[in-house]
Amino acid sequence: MQKLIKIINKLQDVFAVVDGLQMVDLPQIVVVGTQSSGKSSVLESIVGKSFLPRGTGIVTRTPLVIQMIKYTEETRKSMLKSNNIKDTENIKEWVEFLHKPNLYYVDFDLVRKEIEDKTNSLAGTNKGITNKQIVLRIHTNRYDLTFVDLPGITKVAVGDQDDDIDEQIQKLILSYVKQSNSIILAVVTANTDPSTSESLQIAKKLDPHGIRTIAVVTKLDLIDKGTLQDTKDLLCGHKIPVKILDVIGVVNRSQKDIVENKSMDSALSAETEFLKINYPDIYKKHGNKALVHTLQIVLITHIKKVYPQLRAELEEMKRKLEKQHLPLYKPDEEISFLVGLLKDISRSYEDTMLGNQDDVSIDETIGGGSIARTFQHEYLKRINVIDPLQDLSDENIANILSNTSGIYQLLLSMKRDYKKY
Repeated sequence: MQKLIKIINKLQDVFAVVDGLQMVDLPQIVVVGTQSSGKSSVLESIVGKSFLPRGTGIVTRTPLVIQMIKYTEETRKSMLKSNNIKDTENIKEWVEFLHKPNLYYVDFDLVRKEIEDKTNSLAGTNKGITNKQIVLRIHTNRYDLTFVDLPGITKVAVGDQDDDIDEQIQKLILSYVKQSNSIILAVVTANTDPSTSESLQIAKKLDPHGIRTIAVVTKLDLIDKGTLQDTKDLLCGHKIPVKILDVIGVVNRSQKDIVENKSMDSALSAETEFLKINYPDIYKKHGNKALVHTLQIVLITHIKKVYPQLRAELEEMKRKLEKQHLPLYKPDEEISFLVGLLKDISRSYEDTMLGNQDDVSIDETIGGGSIARTFQHEYLKRINVIDPLQDLSDENIANILSNTSGIYQLLLSMKRDYKKY
């Protein structure tokens, strides 16, 4: 099913550059939080690299679509060879931007610089925001995962920002969160009252039943030691004022760690140690590793759930374009591309049903394997407890055979009776 994440990535690419076609509600993880919630640190811990712009005020000013793509060793070697990169052993991740195809970044400081430059190009240099996306693909040896980082929530305009900057940000966030296929990753801090959390209030408004919201609690290391029990209650979901799918606490790099260039691996080790010491009975359910695992399961489950509807919407869009003969940028190529995506989705689904998928899951039984197991175990169990002749006597059965034979001799009609039943 990891193939489906890659297909969703392709659709995001298409809708990011083709005006007027972003009418499909794509499954995606949308990251929401205030400017000081630690949102950037959460994302960098997931990716395993420091690459996001940092600073005071609004830093993320465009929707930043981050596509993590797990590569094969063959793909990595091909990239290194085609770009004449010699340091083959140390290059484990690389980045490409949708607006700069076939240009690969292996220096993540340059990735940060490109995000800043493209942001200024799209949103200006006066700390304003825009709804135009920046799409970057991070090729990694970790996992397949995609999320959208949105501008941090703020209440006060600074410098030469528009006075209604808070309303602009709210409008932009709501345009993503209101989509029923969006999974809301609400970032809240452990040292503030969750009942006043802006991200949770947005989730409550747009997802009142909590079927697509995950809360991430940051800054666990900054709370007073005397409030550990209160924080534990928060991590167990007892103090979350809205319905949600799950609550996961994380400890990310501090500003001091960032300045000192503390590695992500060291930060993860420190996080695990902190959770073990302070929350020994629940530490396995928290931390960045637990967060990634949960996000993978939720996203893939969500994609499988909405797949039929998504396919129907794409096919309907294709029919409308064909009927109206609306010109795209390159009609034949664009329609062919969408048709190709539909075929990819169908082929991926068929492979999963037949057991032909490349990325075989070792964590759960899925697709055709799940159906086969149901028939082999659950179905047989339920069939075996059914007595088909219950409350039927021999005379009842004889009457049924006689009545279904009609005027024909019983022996001559047996074939007909079997066909009927």
